[in-house]
Amino acid sequence: MNSVLLRKVVGIGIGAIAAVGLAATASAQTPKKGGILEFVVPGGIPSFDAHRETTYAMVHPTRPFYSLLIRVDPDNPSSPDFVCDLCVGDVPEASGDGTEYVFKLVQGVKFHDGTPLTSADVKASFDKIIFPPEGTPSARKSQFSQVESITTPDENTIVFKLKYPSGAFLPALAAPFNYIYSKKDLDTHGYDWHTKNINGTGAFKFVEYQAGAFVRGERYADYHHKGKPYLDGFRSTISAKLAVSVAAIRGDRAAIEFRGFPPKHRDDLVKALGDKITVQESDWNCVLLATPNQKVKPFDDPRVRQALTLAVDRWGGSKYLSRIAIVKTVGGVAFPNHPLSATQEELEQMRGYWTDLDKSRAEAKRLLADAGQSNLSFVLNNRGVDQPYKIVGTWLLDQWKKVGMNVTQRVQPTAPFYDTLRKKKDFDVSVEFNCQSVVNPLADTTKFRGASSDNYGQYEDAVLEDLFAKMNRSSDKAEQRKIMREYERRAIDEMAHIGVTLWWYKINPHRSYVKGWKISPSHYLNQHLDNVWLDK
Repeated sequence: MNSVLLRKVVGIGIGAIAAVGLAATASAQTPKKGGILEFVVPGGIPSFDAHRETTYAMVHPTRPFYSLLIRVDPDNPSSPDFVCDLCVGDVPEASGDGTEYVFKLVQGVKFHDGTPLTSADVKASFDKIIFPPEGTPSARKSQFSQVESITTPDENTIVFKLKYPSGAFLPALAAPFNYIYSKKDLDTHGYDWHTKNINGTGAFKFVEYQAGAFVRGERYADYHHKGKPYLDGFRSTISAKLAVSVAAIRGDRAAIEFRGFPPKHRDDLVKALGDKITVQESDWNCVLLATPNQKVKPFDDPRVRQALTLAVDRWGGSKYLSRIAIVKTVGGVAFPNHPLSATQEELEQMRGYWTDLDKSRAEAKRLLADAGQSNLSFVLNNRGVDQPYKIVGTWLLDQWKKVGMNVTQRVQPTAPFYDTLRKKKDFDVSVEFNCQSVVNPLADTTKFRGASSDNYGQYEDAVLEDLFAKMNRSSDKAEQRKIMREYERRAIDEMAHIGVTLWWYKINPHRSYVKGWKISPSHYLNQHLDNVWLDK
């Protein structure tokens, strides 16, 4: 990197902080109304139903159509604070013995088809998420295991009764996937209707979707947050190619891509556009995983799974991949640097994190030989998204080759990729992910449970289930942390059910005329767009 560019990149770090300051200043200004926000989404939409989906590719183009009961603070989405969206006043604290949450709803809210919103709609939506009928998928059902019942004393009140006090409840409730659907739609059309249809109470009304191409929305005049949104509408263009997304922003055919760019493309855009580009950066609550299918031999053998993780040089990979990809931090099951996450010293005690790489790979070879798999060959299933899927997948192939494994990669577009994980289950080992929204390790680590609805390894582990239950029923932070270490050791060391690769690092270069949007530790959060305006 030459010295001029280096100074600009150093300036980006300051710029990230400065961008927040500028945005805060801008929010104190009078936002300009009008304009269409053009943005790029680097992935196809598997379906429109947020209750079953787990991908940003669905959230970015559809979140503006819907409201939530509560959401992260749009002006400070990196904070642990929540604000009401459809509820009134401040987010309520638990009452009584800490097991009851009572929400009062904003009155006068209407769905885009004109149907008034009541507590029955909120209850029907969370019933679908928490207590889905047999055969109805719900990706976050397991995050609400503490909920005993949902009741509606009147049409403006909804009450969540918990089985036990839980610090994981409100963060789970604020997840951006918890779209509030119309009970009438669910009753009339069934639980699959929202996979292909949209009717929310959000800031924008659905206009048009062309599969694989774009989604368009227009301003909803009766939006319940008065004075918003500022935009006349938005158009999200689907583009799986990173180079196309970068070129779109460079050529001002799009203003932003909300997921994140790798360092080189940030540097190129800053060099080319100067003050016409603003960069916001953040740690990212997202990690790629390598999950063996334990219904397929020899991945039912823990020795083989341990060899898979022992072969990977995470510490060296961090230094190398962080220069070319949107990954950076070595971590375990919990968001790095959180009080519940493992320290580096604790990580180094687990298989796959040893600092003696020769020892680690020798042990991998020994385990493979012991399992009769010295010449192990298999296929790695991967998603057809450049960053960081294909880069990390290719890196994994090289890592596994160093202990004698012969691995090929099968890359699929998003929809068939999910079909493989959820329905066909026709894979040996698959790249997948644990990408969460609100940082909440007590709930975020649910995925490592075999019983979790979004766990694709097809295993059962009663020890893990017991540890998870104990951890989430404890109100003592020290005890939570102790159990988290046991849970982590069991999941990714002893049983090696899932291989954690590297945690992501979020870099969002965007046109400087985009105002009001604040970066968060997740590419799912703050995507309702009711606070975004264009300074041009």
